[in-house]
Amino acid sequence: MEGVSNGGMLYHEVQESKLCAVHCVNTVLQGPFFSEFDLAAVASDLDRAERQMMVQGGGDFVPEQSHNVSLDGDFSIQVLQKALGVWDLQIIPLDSPVAEPAQIDPELESAFICHLQDHWFCIRKVNGEWYNFDSLKAAPEHLSKFYLSAYLDSLKGFGWSIFLVKGKFPKECPISSSEASNGYGQWLLPEDAERITKSCNAAQRTGGRSGQTSWPSDPHRQYEEEGMLLDQEDEDLKAAIAASLMDSSPAVSNKPDTSENENKDKSSANA
Repeated sequence: MEGVSNGGMLYHEVQESKLCAVHCVNTVLQGPFFSEFDLAAVASDLDRAERQMMVQGGGDFVPEQSHNVSLDGDFSIQVLQKALGVWDLQIIPLDSPVAEPAQIDPELESAFICHLQDHWFCIRKVNGEWYNFDSLKAAPEHLSKFYLSAYLDSLKGFGWSIFLVKGKFPKECPISSSEASNGYGQWLLPEDAERITKSCNAAQRTGGRSGQTSWPSDPHRQYEEEGMLLDQEDEDLKAAIAASLMDSSPAVSNKPDTSENENKDKSSANA
């Protein structure tokens, strides 16, 4: 039987800007293994390789445009694949023939990645129990083995793309190391995660009774409405990612027009 990892603790990251792909990768690995700058470097490598292929094939491309990361931190599936590939983990579409056993018995697997539009999150088995590590949640949410299958089916019904993660997952992460942190993560005991989840659910029910908006059952709508609460304009993050993607082209500065109209109509003053 698989031993308890990380002292029985759960690693969770709460949403920062649009860094859900970073949070997703780290919760799959159960530790703060990657930062947004690590994934930006992976995206830059992929962009460079794609440009070389386009040049060799005689195709057109936009040198300044990245197909693997947006300036606000949304990464492509290729970036997640390459990042997890460092740990010899594979990302396989759940609807592919190779993943058929996982479609039948998902509880026998170890992790799934879910994606819709620009949001990523991980469903992961830790120490024999399943949890939803969605970064839009305050804590990992426990999923029973029975509910796991129903929840995956519900996500698929609402248009989410689901990927199976296969391979040998890291067993331990240096929890006590101050260096092993990207500033977004927290370590929680399962009972603490359950307490936080119950508290949040109770607050949502209370909000619904008092006339406030409660979260809908549609996972897509839940993502959209919760995402509205996030900071959509993290200028420092955009600048840092843009700098990471600068291969050879200098940055273009768009200076605002400082000219002013000095001939204002003063008829009202002379009236």
